[in-house]
Amino acid sequence: MTEPLRPWSSVAPELVAVAARRAPADMVIRNCRWVNVHSREVIPATDIAIKAGRFAYCGPDAGPMVGPETEVIEAGGKFLVPGLCDAHMHIESGMLTVSQFTRAVIPHGTTSMFVDPHEVANVLGLAGVRLMHDEALAQPVNVFVQMPSCCPSAPGLETPGAEIGPEDVAEAMGWPNIIGLGEMMNYPGVVAGDPKMLAEIAATQEAGKTVGGHYASPDLTDFPAYVAGGPADDHEGTREEDAIARVRQGMRAMLRLGSAWYDVKAQITAVTEKGLDPRNFILCTDDCHSGTLVHEGHMNRVVRHAIACGLDPLIALQMATLNTACHFGLERELGSITPGRRADCILTSDLVTLPVETVIARGRIVAQDGLCLAPEPAFRWPDNARATVKMGRTLAAADFEIPAPEGANGVRARVIGVVENQAPTKALEAELPVTDGRVEMDLAQDVCQIALVERHRGTGGVVNGFVSGFGYDVPCAVASTVAHDSHHMIVVGTSRADMALAANRLGEVGGGVTVWREGEELALVPLPIAGLMSDAPAEEVADAAGRMVAAMQACGCELNNAYMQHSLLALVVIPALRISDLGIIDVTRFEKTDLFIAD
Repeated sequence: MTEPLRPWSSVAPELVAVAARRAPADMVIRNCRWVNVHSREVIPATDIAIKAGRFAYCGPDAGPMVGPETEVIEAGGKFLVPGLCDAHMHIESGMLTVSQFTRAVIPHGTTSMFVDPHEVANVLGLAGVRLMHDEALAQPVNVFVQMPSCCPSAPGLETPGAEIGPEDVAEAMGWPNIIGLGEMMNYPGVVAGDPKMLAEIAATQEAGKTVGGHYASPDLTDFPAYVAGGPADDHEGTREEDAIARVRQGMRAMLRLGSAWYDVKAQITAVTEKGLDPRNFILCTDDCHSGTLVHEGHMNRVVRHAIACGLDPLIALQMATLNTACHFGLERELGSITPGRRADCILTSDLVTLPVETVIARGRIVAQDGLCLAPEPAFRWPDNARATVKMGRTLAAADFEIPAPEGANGVRARVIGVVENQAPTKALEAELPVTDGRVEMDLAQDVCQIALVERHRGTGGVVNGFVSGFGYDVPCAVASTVAHDSHHMIVVGTSRADMALAANRLGEVGGGVTVWREGEELALVPLPIAGLMSDAPAEEVADAAGRMVAAMQACGCELNNAYMQHSLLALVVIPALRISDLGIIDVTRFEKTDLFIAD
């Protein structure tokens, strides 16, 4: 395991001795352009001295602090930027363990992450969160864990593999690496004063920690009541008015750019055009799959995007560093290059394109020119976390048949409508044909089938429905055990036979994603840990994911990041229409609804 960073109180005398030029530094970075996010300025010809994993001195001429054992980095006038912070994200969305995810993002300059493992919690419960917490502690960079708040995310509308309650939250608040409460998705419960939700929030606030928010409704009528319940941030905004509403109510607006969520551009105008105080805006990713991490980047990608949307580069960097640290009460620990803070920083030759050339974390070089140099932690997930797909029986094509109402020659059905690059869905309707008592798909209308297969308790249950937006135009099926948030199995297809083959395949390999076409498997991404993650290197998982994306495209899908859309079709806390193990869910009303619409 990585040697833990010593607390400031134990190293303060050493820091003072270096800054007072009485003792040598461990590392000195010479002649950099110091990006100071406190004063929002770039200060040329600066030297930075580091001792015991923390910044000791920032200013001119640190030459007297160089001793025989001091590591000296000649910056040559490059910009020295604070290590980037991801304020809200889910490790599991990368299909990777904490160790592999961390190794993938370190070369992109991410040195702090605030992770909500509610995916693992929905499968493995409190024990799974503890495993994630312990693996996070072993990393060479800062990985703080938020205790998941909503397992299930919507009580009564889904059945997860495990549940989290107020007593679990209270216990976790005493763990050393828990930074707060994860996103409070049950916003109707908070607004209604649900005792369980308020007890979880109370346990977090009594521990002096931050409560994460998640208010997905486009209707802001009840939003003040939600804020009064305690959540302190929100990443679910998709419009300028969403960002404005959040900061006016005293929240931090988290603007996300993930693999499939492009919500920065629509909201950043609250700062660039409306002139709101940028201190209350934070950048994050929420969900990034392995392909994005390997080929495009992580928080550096978000910062570049925000700048391209018209944001001043120094403000963009504030939103990805200091603002995040302040929000979680860690301003004295990280988020800036100033004395006493953790020595996390990036050397870059340009603040707009932000090439990440050298990454330093806790005073050590951890990446150089895109290559991770940090040692890989020796952490292994136990066997009981690798056997979580329990289908109960082998499925057949008949399990995916949808019986028509008696005597019907055609039906009007509710259809889940996928929205490209956004988390919400549309509640569509379609006239569908009936053949031999079965309701059929209609590819001319881009309507195919969706099914949710129960996989936690082995009940053998299958719930069927319809979905539109993927564009599949050949006999095919895509199945995934990543199915936010309860993580049953979602199968989408145009062929019931392929849907059965895909589902059974995931039962055989213990989880993951598979694509089938006309009886043959085109791609497989094995995710043996909780059916959500792989402990293979990110590059291997990204290659497998790339083949999966290509296979989806070969079946006619042209959506950007269609897999992310697929994995959210059971997310019963974001409007408008979803599927769960209990049926079709109208999220605007938070209730089950019928698949067919009566005349």
